[in-house]
Amino acid sequence: MIIFLATGNNKGGGYFASRGVFLCMYMGFTVIWAVLNSLALQVIAFLDIISMWWQVIGGLVVIVMLPLVAPHTQSASFVFTHFETSPEATGISSKPYAVILSVLLSNYCLYGYDTAAHLTEETKGADRTGPIAILSSIGMVSVFGWAYYLALTFSIQDFNYLYDVNNETAGALVPAQIIFDAFHGRYHNSTGAVVFLCITWGSYFFCGLSVTTSAARVVYALSRDNGIPFSPIWRRIHPKYKVPTNAVWLCAAISIILGLPILKLDVVFTAIISISTIGWVGGYAIPVFARLVMDEKNFKPGPFYLGRARRPICLVAFLWICYTCSAFLLPTLYPIQLKTFNYAPIAIGIFMTLIMLWWAFDARKWFKGPVRNIDLGNGHS
Repeated sequence: MIIFLATGNNKGGGYFASRGVFLCMYMGFTVIWAVLNSLALQVIAFLDIISMWWQVIGGLVVIVMLPLVAPHTQSASFVFTHFETSPEATGISSKPYAVILSVLLSNYCLYGYDTAAHLTEETKGADRTGPIAILSSIGMVSVFGWAYYLALTFSIQDFNYLYDVNNETAGALVPAQIIFDAFHGRYHNSTGAVVFLCITWGSYFFCGLSVTTSAARVVYALSRDNGIPFSPIWRRIHPKYKVPTNAVWLCAAISIILGLPILKLDVVFTAIISISTIGWVGGYAIPVFARLVMDEKNFKPGPFYLGRARRPICLVAFLWICYTCSAFLLPTLYPIQLKTFNYAPIAIGIFMTLIMLWWAFDARKWFKGPVRNIDLGNGHS
């Protein structure tokens, strides 16, 4: 979209990347993220610091400046009470159904906060720094995400124009059109919009970098416990950089393969995103539910302990997980056709069946659960 607006937009002959070009860009960024995650831990930590300040400073610039640049802003009543379903674009006119689907966006925004948990083994005082990092991440994402949505909503110039396929962004990206309308309405050019979109692109880039880091640590942890095929290969640590290089490149290869459907069908890629989010969110359901029903005498609390609030919080968390996972299984476009059908339920059913068969006929014979890598007797790993 940055290139599209910078080269003339939809009304000025701008360059709109084809599916093939978009796939090549996606693969290129995936390789870049893999290369950066193959470097020393100090380099990754430095990049994380840059990421944090980029998103804090860049986010503040967008949040504060966008409503100020907009020729006029929407009223608070419009932002907080007006309801639109856009049935022309989505085929959905039911307000309750739209509210149910609205949870999808919030989950995308929260994606990645648990990266801190996956990296705790690489930090000092993990029993304290891990929870602090997770809570800080959730707090920052919640505040900045909400403020970003408010800035966009207040800055809408013409709601009906946002989804028009003849507008400057060809109706392909509503946030970009909001930003374009604000700057073009004030300065009669798209330079400011391109700059703001570059800030947003930077956030996406660092997000991809962080997700790659997190995914590689998950693969490393599973392979260390012999939980996936060819575990000895994926749990190898680079002798110099001290990172699971093989796990990083496995994640990159899988990401590229999963991106191939972009060439033909959008619904396949959408289903993959839904499945990934369900797997990520749903993975917390088991430990949360276990903590909910566990006898307190069998639990040894750490530095971060919820005390009496543990059961109500676990109950709310468990119900929220069930709700969000269910929402990702619902169709997001109507009428339901081959091109609009949500294939996530079918795909999850197939994967779960294969996994259960693998467990029943093979994995249960050798998988014994997490492997202890710390000797509790002397405190050495």
